[in-house]
Amino acid sequence: MNSNLKELLKDYKPYINGHQNMKKASVLIPIVRKNNEDFILFEVRSKTLRSQPNEISFPGGMIEKNETPITACIRETCEELGTIDSNIEIVSELDLFLSPADIIIHTFVGFIHDLESLNPNIDEVDHIFLVPLSHLLENEPLRYKNEVRVVPNKNFPYDLIPNKENYKFKSGNYDSLFYKYNDYVIWGITGKILENFLNLIK
Repeated sequence: MNSNLKELLKDYKPYINGHQNMKKASVLIPIVRKNNEDFILFEVRSKTLRSQPNEISFPGGMIEKNETPITACIRETCEELGTIDSNIEIVSELDLFLSPADIIIHTFVGFIHDLESLNPNIDEVDHIFLVPLSHLLENEPLRYKNEVRVVPNKNFPYDLIPNKENYKFKSGNYDSLFYKYNDYVIWGITGKILENFLNLIK
């Protein structure tokens, strides 16, 4: 058994427990250099989208079968911003983001070299805007704490666990962040991913 176990696990790459049942997405934090200053490009999602219309997001989407996270990131960015691979320079992959809604999000940061050539897909993107990186580094977001709790289903088998219906499930915290810039508010998953990036470069 020992030899078989060694053979089974010798090339194993750890990931996230339960990932087989989770959705996987990939996004890009696009950096634009303009007038010797770095900006982050954001999208405002189309008002006609069924999922999160009119929300602010980074380019990105679901990882398709047989795609790697980085190829999905580049494909989605090209589709949404109306650009080509050669206009995108990936600098680094950042930390994974695990959404409470069972989505694993791979995050990359990279440069968009030619801003003027972009032709956003109006079916997905209402418009794009730039925020100076310096503004985001110098202004802390508003932060609100939320509680995350286990809410057992009505047919949960309490008879199989200690203390039955009186079992004390652990709760956790999930911060909501709000970055303000002019009339825009960047929040939700985009705000969480943005915070991770800003903390890495401060």
